[in-house]
Amino acid sequence: MKLKMTSLALLGILIYSCAPKVAPPPPPVAKELDVAVVAASNDIAEGKELYENNCAKCHKLYDPKDYSDQDWLPILEVMKKKAKISDAQHDKIYAYIISN
Repeated sequence: MKLKMTSLALLGILIYSCAPKVAPPPPPVAKELDVAVVAASNDIAEGKELYENNCAKCHKLYDPKDYSDQDWLPILEVMKKKAKISDAQHDKIYAYIISN
């Protein structure tokens, strides 16, 4: 009985090891990423323009590196209300600031 079980186990291992290996499919082509990169670069360019046009009306422009990304969030929230900009414009300005 032991001989039969051992033989079956060895036969199973042999069959398993000789089976063809299936490689995972390659990742999708980066066309979607290119669109996202272009959209992000457009948002950054628009954010820079919005930052320069809206924020410079009332005060000097600060270098985005003057504050951390997390420090900019409450600053932009307050300024969003004062400058009366939309959420989309706020997001573009924030994208510009954190890109620097």
